[in-house]
Amino acid sequence: MRLAAIDIGSNAARLLINDITTYKDGSLDFTKVNLVRVPLRLGFDVFEMGLISDQKIQDILEMIRAFKHLMKVYKVEDYRACATSAMRDAGNSAFILERILAETGIRIEVISGSMEAQILYETHMAETLDTSNAYLYIDVGGGSTELTFTTNNKVVTRQSFNIGTIRILKDQVSEDNWDELKTFVKTQVRSALPIVAIGSGGNINKIFSLSKRKPGKPLSLESLKEYYKEMHPLSVAERMHRYGFREDRADVIVPALQVYISVMRWAGIQDVFVPQIGLADGIIRTMYQSRLKNSLMLR
Repeated sequence: MRLAAIDIGSNAARLLINDITTYKDGSLDFTKVNLVRVPLRLGFDVFEMGLISDQKIQDILEMIRAFKHLMKVYKVEDYRACATSAMRDAGNSAFILERILAETGIRIEVISGSMEAQILYETHMAETLDTSNAYLYIDVGGGSTELTFTTNNKVVTRQSFNIGTIRILKDQVSEDNWDELKTFVKTQVRSALPIVAIGSGGNINKIFSLSKRKPGKPLSLESLKEYYKEMHPLSVAERMHRYGFREDRADVIVPALQVYISVMRWAGIQDVFVPQIGLADGIIRTMYQSRLKNSLMLR
């Protein structure tokens, strides 16, 4: 089965195409066929003006047409398109979504922060990890941060916060926002078991790649602090030159580190695993489970 996910975030949009096959032992393999990332940067419009500009609307339309063409070329059987924080906050989002549907036939669903956290959890990142630990899923995006706390592979609590990298860059995160996040972590993220973090999002993925750690090995809180200390004084151009970052990564990676470090410090967490799985992966997995459930009901 070949499925696709479109994830329209505050910093970038992605099209992920996966093949889903069943191995001889009954396990499922989700194999990436293609991943396309477009730095739309909707948050720079929305978090400053409250709207998505006409130019950005044209960019979205061109991108969706391209994604539709790619899905046709790759013979995708089904897709789900989701938009997150920037589209949630945009005053003209309903108009934009209606126009996209009318001009391309692609229906985009604006999902809540809670739903975003739930879909991320559905990537089952912790399935292969030690059940003697509790886990805090941390996803830092351009517009929001999603936290999901689990023990024994069961969700204890989840919450979405309007603290994202672009909001921080635009000085749109208040002390009250930070206090809300801090209070949640200190009061809700508690366990008799040791707590380990699981990080998702493009910024933590990039830090993991820079670290050259082997897959399955965690990043320490101390290493994140060192990267922050190293990168924070540099200009965007200097980060681009020194690390080979694109501009749309060089400006947001430092505020992302700030969020990860703060959450881990408040929770007393020393390590974060980075499975390099994101919202698009979760969208495909939830789609597959939904299709499987519907097919069983029709039998």
